[in-house]
Amino acid sequence: MTVPAAYGLGPIKVTAIAGGRVDMVAGLTGSGYSVSGCSGGGGVSSEGSGGVGLSCEEGPAATVNDAMSLKVVDVRGSVAVLRIAPAG
Repeated sequence: MTVPAAYGLGPIKVTAIAGGRVDMVAGLTGSGYSVSGCSGGGGVSSEGSGGVGLSCEEGPAATVNDAMSLKVVDVRGSVAVLRIAPAG
């Protein structure tokens, strides 16, 4: 899914939904990257070539680049509902 340029990310691609967790990747369009607030031990790792991987479970929204709120609203089997909005 495409997100506004102000979020500092290129399109976000869901790579897996399993075990109540959603795995995603995105290219970076800004000079830095930060994430906080993923529930269930969600983590982020460098994917090289200016991209990141993000893994989150249902729960409180994560804040990405202090600009974007990303919430995994519901995970049912291999289907997930995500909510993306401006942070704050």
